Amino acid sequence: MRNKILFGNWKMNKTNAEALEFANGLSDLVELASSHNVVLGIAPSYLALETLKKHTSGIVIASQNVHYLDHGAYTGEISVPMLKEIGINASIIGHSERRTYDNETNEKCHLKIVRLLQENMIPLYCVGETLEQFENGLTKEVVEEQIRIGLNNLDSADVSKIIIAYEPVWSIGTGKNASVEIAREVISFIRNVVEDMYGLNVANSIHILYGGSVKPENIDSYLLNDDIDGALVGGASLTKESFSLLLKKII
Repeated sequence: MRNKILFGNWKMNKTNAEALEFANGLSDLVELASSHNVVLGIAPSYLALETLKKHTSGIVIASQNVHYLDHGAYTGEISVPMLKEIGINASIIGHSERRTYDNETNEKCHLKIVRLLQENMIPLYCVGETLEQFENGLTKEVVEEQIRIGLNNLDSADVSKIIIAYEPVWSIGTGKNASVEIAREVISFIRNVVEDMYGLNVANSIHILYGGSVKPENIDSYLLNDDIDGALVGGASLTKESFSLLLKKII
């Protein structure tokens, strides 16, 4: 039985002081999640990573991106050893905003996933189609390519450590949601692709989340399906009140 996961992606929001304020008093929420076997995670800005890591416990603190090389002339980038030094053991990979604005290709995602797994860190791999691709009936074709390239030629045991998040690009930050039926169909399809690549046991063990304008008002409808293991949440994760409501809907 896979446990549920609630992950907040703060994107370019919250200063260190605001992150610290969020962390204070979070212990009750973490205790509630733990008592119901729900994994909580937050991906803040790079500057707030160490702040949250030092002032929280029982919650996964992840970076929003990482480079696949350990050092070099890559201005503005952060490496796996830099994250490990401050106790970070997870990173989002391939978020649609990275794919759109920063040329995050499937091939780059694969290199990043490999590097994270080499250090026993958790990749949270985002996949999803644009509005044009959705309207042209290309959702499954696009998502399958993202999965097959991103997860290519990995050790089966490592694949089980990866978290996949299906986020239709047309629903991120737009207030538009993929219907429950679309989310269920695509996530079931993703699990079938993983099964074809790595077998039924891996497909049954890998966690797959839904993301895209997830709110306390709609999260429970997505989680009625057993194939959907939780949510990757943007704006609705920015306040403790909303984050708490999301958790209570999951449990």
